[in-house]
Amino acid sequence: MRLTKYGHACVRLEDGDRVLVIDPGTYSEPESLSGATAVLITHEHADHIDIDKLQAARAGNPALAVHTHPALAATLGDGVIPVAPGDTFTAAGFSVRAVGGAHAEIIDGLPGCPNIGFIADGLYHPGDSLFVPTEPVDTLLVPASGPWLKLAEAIEFTRAVKPARAFPIHDAMFSDLGLDNFDRWLDMKGGTDYARIPLGESVEF
Repeated sequence: MRLTKYGHACVRLEDGDRVLVIDPGTYSEPESLSGATAVLITHEHADHIDIDKLQAARAGNPALAVHTHPALAATLGDGVIPVAPGDTFTAAGFSVRAVGGAHAEIIDGLPGCPNIGFIADGLYHPGDSLFVPTEPVDTLLVPASGPWLKLAEAIEFTRAVKPARAFPIHDAMFSDLGLDNFDRWLDMKGGTDYARIPLGESVEF
């Protein structure tokens, strides 16, 4: 399986002609959706879904399957597939389980919107959440930065999930110094095989 990191929270999984894209938001590159078979959207925020780019991709490929939580699915038009926490389904040939359900709190109960994490063939994308699933996770995409997150929480989340490996996402707001600092701490204290995938580059496992 090939994992490619695009801007911020967007990743692309490929296995042969199977192409699954997760959270192609406004900070991610349009090419992330090129040739995609299916798309997973964790929640409604623009850094996780670029509606214009998604609609253009669906217009160019009417067979493109889009999966997200029911409230967002209802706003995206016909053909979007609603999924709920606990659902298991197939997307682009990958076995996917939806987990979690709520966005991490920033303050005063905000933003208070749904957020579904996705585990696809052992790879876990939590969206804007620190939900720890019960099933084993081989590869964790660990959020690095956000108004709802601090470094210690990212480390504790990684330790709790206990993945074989971890790669950072949700990092567009970091400077180069911030990226280096986060990487150093996760490598030192995360308790897993940790590495950063450079933007637009891929790893295979």
